[in-house]
Order: sequence, then structure tokens, then C-alpha cells
Amino acid sequence: MTASMQFCAVKAGGCLLQKTRQPLFSRRDNDLAVSSKVASFELCRRTRDVCGGSALRVRCEGGSVDMLVRNKTEENPSFGEIEAENQLTCVMKFGGSSLASAERMREVADLICSFPNERPVIVLSAMGKTTNKLLLAGEKAVSCGVTKVDSIDELSFIEELHLRAADELGVDRSIITTHLEELGQLLKGIAMMKELTLRTKDYLVSFGECMSTRLFAAYLNKIGVKARQYDAFEIGFITTDDFTNADILEATYPTVAKMLHGDWITDPAIPVVTGFLGKGQKSCAITTLGRGGSDLTATTIGKALGLREIQVWKDVDGVLTCDPNIYPSAEPVPYLTFEEASELAYFGAQVLHPQSMRPARECDIPVRVKNSYNPNAPGTVITRSRDMSKAVLTSIVLKRNVTMLDIVSTRMLGQYGFLAKVFAIFEDLGISVDVVATSEVSISLTLDPSKLWSRELIQQASELDHVVEELEKIAIVNLLQRRSIISLIGNVQRSSLILEKVFRVLRTNGVNVQMISQGASKVNISMIVNDDEAEQCVKALHNAFFESDVTELDQELGSENGSVSASSNGH
Repeated sequence: MTASMQFCAVKAGGCLLQKTRQPLFSRRDNDLAVSSKVASFELCRRTRDVCGGSALRVRCEGGSVDMLVRNKTEENPSFGEIEAENQLTCVMKFGGSSLASAERMREVADLICSFPNERPVIVLSAMGKTTNKLLLAGEKAVSCGVTKVDSIDELSFIEELHLRAADELGVDRSIITTHLEELGQLLKGIAMMKELTLRTKDYLVSFGECMSTRLFAAYLNKIGVKARQYDAFEIGFITTDDFTNADILEATYPTVAKMLHGDWITDPAIPVVTGFLGKGQKSCAITTLGRGGSDLTATTIGKALGLREIQVWKDVDGVLTCDPNIYPSAEPVPYLTFEEASELAYFGAQVLHPQSMRPARECDIPVRVKNSYNPNAPGTVITRSRDMSKAVLTSIVLKRNVTMLDIVSTRMLGQYGFLAKVFAIFEDLGISVDVVATSEVSISLTLDPSKLWSRELIQQASELDHVVEELEKIAIVNLLQRRSIISLIGNVQRSSLILEKVFRVLRTNGVNVQMISQGASKVNISMIVNDDEAEQCVKALHNAFFESDVTELDQELGSENGSVSASSNGH
């Protein structure tokens, strides 16, 4: 007879602890005995599980196990002594627009309290437009001189916003005044040095999340909801040292799990964690995860703790069929796969961070996108798989202001190494490529403008000139600017029918497609058109695929999005 028991700090099979209301370990007068029938005992610390994280695993083989030897101490309580139903249950992430004012913070607190059965980890962005204001303040400080720092409009805006929020929430100003003083000193240091490095820029923008989380945690405690504030860079968010666009490292997961879960066991309080921030592995300096990186913070915590759901609360009713600023009648998409969500994020949908799906996908944790302004809306549920039998097109995404390059080899047909040399040039210059279409002697590609978000326009222009100069050593180059990428996220099994309808619509509207790209098994079909034709294309395509009038394609396949498949939780 073999008995096996395990508990993991990282999710395996859907939960942090065994899905039972009984404690994993039983206590009997503080001393626990082990059956004499046990033949072997194996303890493996930090065993890597299917999620790719770390875990503590206990396995007993060769006999029956009544109890495991464990003497309870106040300093080292056992995971198993806390019933599974008392564990943290989900992550709830709120963006800056959901925290734009004290009034919005109160509404978010009420929203959290409206789920009495949840024990969430709260992840917050900075208040409103704080991040942009901090960056502008830093840029002004470079040239304004030390004596004029105090008169920077953006600094005054940030101070007034946060102090007013503290007063209106009824919490002590002292929880943020130290940060405001440090912010002023930092800006004076920037003014004195007359430079704003990427490392300093990350430290500068971190003040936004550090202050919003302290205000919110203080308010929760004020209204009787016990909460504890955490800075992500102090609880184990370990990243690369790529300032302004750092990546989460694997060591993050067990460290964050130990910190948050350990505190919850010893003194339960809702964790309120700064989004967007981390600590460089080598530099130990504050890093940021790129714009929108709070989503990645949320999914990282979800994976680390093995929670059952990750909720991303935005200012829209979930993921939409297209940008509502282009087409106001855009509809929420009820279900998405992780692959679809990742493509949507990467190709311009502003709802999710492009890398944020990876931790959730690795542990198969559902991600729910909801509207904090309209909490009753069903939102969008993102899972590993869904029923695609009736799905045709899921969403249309537009990425503007894209640069397109046509590169033709000057060598004769059949010469190898051309593509390798082209991409080596982009790698050396640190420039990301979006969409690619190739043949043996030519290549067409687009450059990703989002990777240049922190660079000045004059610097971008200089970099493009440098790219062309390097490429012209091996090829004939045609640089085409003011282009847009229209990405169609849909059912890859229906790609021929989708393309048939797309080209019919574009031909009717007199639009010429300059480039098209589709991977062999991808859910994304991307087309390049002129910037001035892009919105017209999106409106026409949305009308053809999603509006109520029944089309030929709808009659054949149906245009409803598929629901979550029965097998989605079986991976």
C-alpha cells in the first residue's frame, strides 16, 4: 500500500493546498506521530513542478501514513495547519484610471468588499496620470536648474493629487509625505546632474505605485478591512537589469510565495502590492516592467501562490471586438484563449500587457478582465482553450504609426545567410521587429514603435537612418513610413474564409493591402495599409464581421464567440 501527500508553494493541479476542507496535517496535543508501517520518507525542497516554479514536496511510499511528525511552533507554522478555505483566493488588479481620485479609491474599496467570500491580493497602479506626470517632471528637471525644481507644474500636480486624496480618504498625510519629500530631492538631483538615465527614470516613476498602495491600504484599515502594504521590489520581485523594460526571473515565484503566504499565516491581512515594479538581480536597483506592467505583477503573484483566478479590473467592459474610440459599437468578447489574448495585447490592444499572459498560461489560471466602472458587466474570461466550433473572428486590432521596410538582396538567387544578416543588424541596434514576410532574396518587415516609447522622436529618426545605412551594405532598402498594422485575431481553421471576406471588404472600399503575414498555426493574420486608410478599414471590417446583418459567412459558420470548452481545465 502506498500513501502520498504533497503541498506546494506554487500551483500544481489548480490549488495551493489540497482541495479539501480538512487540514493537510493533523495535530494531537502538539505532537504528531508517524505510523510504523512507513517504509520510506522523501523530502525534496524546492522541487520544480509542472508550473516551472518551486515547491516543497513531501512524499511517503511503501506504507500507510497516519500523520506526519511536526511540532508546531509560533515561529514556523505549518501550511497544513491552515485550512484550504482560509487561503488567499485570487488577485485583483486595478489600473490607474480606477484609482484616479479619492472617490474612485472608495469605489474600488467598496467593490472589493462586495465579494465577502474572496480573500484577494490587491495589485495597484499609480493614481490616474501620475506616471506620465513623473516622467515629464523628470524631463523638465534636466534643463530647469536646481532652484526651479519646486516650481515644476507636474510636481505640484502630483503633490496636490496625493495630499488631497489622503485628506478626502481621512488617512494620515504622513504615510506619503516622506515619499513626496524624497521625490523633490530626486528631481533636484536630476537637475544638478543634468541627465535622466534609464535607471533613474525607473526610480522616479516608482513613487506613483508606492504612494497609491500606501493610501489605499491605509483607507482599507480605516474602514475596518485589515490590509498590509507591500513594495514589490521588497518582497522578491527579481528582474533583469533592463531598466524601463525588465523581465521577471524564475527566482521571483518561490520568494514572493514565501513572503506573502508566510505573512498571511502569521497575521492575516489583505496584501496591497505595488504593480509595475521589481528589483534588478545584479544592480539591486528598482526596475519597471514596461508600460502596463502591473498586469504582469498580478499574473506573477497568481502563479507564485497558485491562486484560482486573476482579475484585471480596467475601465472597459473586458476585451472588445475593436477599439471603441474607432468603432463605438464594439462589443465585449466573452471568452478568449491565452494565445488570442497575447496576440491582441502585442498588436495594440491596450487592455492587457503583452507579456502578462505567460505566468497564467504556464499554470493554467483563468484571467478575468472586468470593468471597475461597471462591475456588473460579465467581462472577458481568458483560459487555455475554448470551444471554437462557432468562432470566426474574435477581434480586430489596429497599430498605427508603423515603419515598413522592403529589403531586397543584392546577391544572386540561392545565396544563403541573407536573412541571418538582416536580423543580426536589428539585434545589434536593439530594435524589435513586428511583422515579417519573406522570400529567398527579399524580406518585408515592420518595426515596433512601442519599443521606442521612452525615446525622443529625433532619436527614433536617427535610429531609422542608421538601420537603413547598415542594411544598404547588403541589400536595396525601401523605407515606408506612416503605415498601420491591422491584425485579425480569429479561428485559424477558418483563415481562408476570413481572408476571402476581408479582401472583398477592402476591395469594395478601394484599399490596397501592401503586406500580409500569417504564421502556420497562429491565431493572427496581419495586414499593412496606409495610416490614413486604417480607421476606415477597421470600421468596414467590424461592420462586416460583427454587425447584426446576416452575412454569407455568418450563415455558414455563425459569428458568435465560442464558450470555454469542457476540456479547458483538463490541461
